[in-house]
Amino acid sequence: MTKHIFVTGGVVSSLGKGLTAASIGLLLEKRGLRVRMQKLDPYLNVDPGTMSPYQHGEVYVLDDGSETDLDLG
Repeated sequence: MTKHIFVTGGVVSSLGKGLTAASIGLLLEKRGLRVRMQKLDPYLNVDPGTMSPYQHGEVYVLDDGSETDLDLG
């Protein structure tokens, strides 16, 4: 049976949400569970590169020119 864990924390960047999710995933994997992580930035029609770094954090630019969150970079 599939189970889900949601890690939330508001709009302030650098609160450690990604680190918390990764740590929980590692602990579950060590117990023999299969873990898949999915990150969601629910910005509809907003370019994170034009947002304040306080709201979104710094932007990481990939080799193909697309922008992503530092958690993925």
